[in-house]
Amino acid sequence: MTFEQFSEALRSGRRVYGTLVASTSSRWVPLLAGLPIDFVFIDTEHLPIGCETLGWMCQAYGFAGLPPIVRVASPDPVAAGQAVDFGAAGVVAPYVEDAAQARDLVAAVKLRPLKGAIRQRAAVERATLPDALRAYVANYSASRSVIVNIESTPALENLEAILAVPGVDAVLVGPHDLSCSMGIPDEYENPVFERAVTGIFRKARAAGIAAGIHSWMPLEREAGWCEAGANLMIHGSDLNATREMVVQHIGALRRRMGDSRRNGNDAGAAIV
Repeated sequence: MTFEQFSEALRSGRRVYGTLVASTSSRWVPLLAGLPIDFVFIDTEHLPIGCETLGWMCQAYGFAGLPPIVRVASPDPVAAGQAVDFGAAGVVAPYVEDAAQARDLVAAVKLRPLKGAIRQRAAVERATLPDALRAYVANYSASRSVIVNIESTPALENLEAILAVPGVDAVLVGPHDLSCSMGIPDEYENPVFERAVTGIFRKARAAGIAAGIHSWMPLEREAGWCEAGANLMIHGSDLNATREMVVQHIGALRRRMGDSRRNGNDAGAAIV
């Protein structure tokens, strides 16, 4: 899938599937290129991935036909523009809570060839740009996507205004932060949480905007969200997959050999 095809899929409402890649090993690129996914999700908000590493990851996955969407550390237009310069097909901005933030991000990502005041003016007055420059910007922005995280109650309250910002291609639910902001931390089965999530999907799709979620939940739950309108599905991560494989395989071997207890420190952290 090319960057343009990914962007067009979001705009047309077709479902696209991806996973989070935490490992910076180059061995993952050819491996993931052979799996049934359309894109990869690279998270620099929660993972220690530096600029140089991020750059080669974006370039490598892009050439492998897996458009990289990059979550930046904050809803900062400068960081969003840098991610595009490094090779991101789309930028995921965390904790976007109002339309003004969304407009600044769109200007940074979709009008990246322009700088400073001219970029801000062009964001609202594209028709006044010279023909050649307007065509250049339109061609550039066609292959770059702006995806905003909806993960707080202020974002829920301002959702319609965020969805109305021209150039926003998708909204992405952050389940953990959203549940915490709603006062029901990690209560993913809570009907209040479910109504909020499906409401985001319905409102986004009604506005012609793609909607998705980063989830590590069972297939039945994710299928239900797809039926509710989600078309940008990010399932789990290489961290989760490794943990599940080790628990399943090594756990089964230990039980078969009668080695039911772990050696050393039995404490372990959940990976989400």
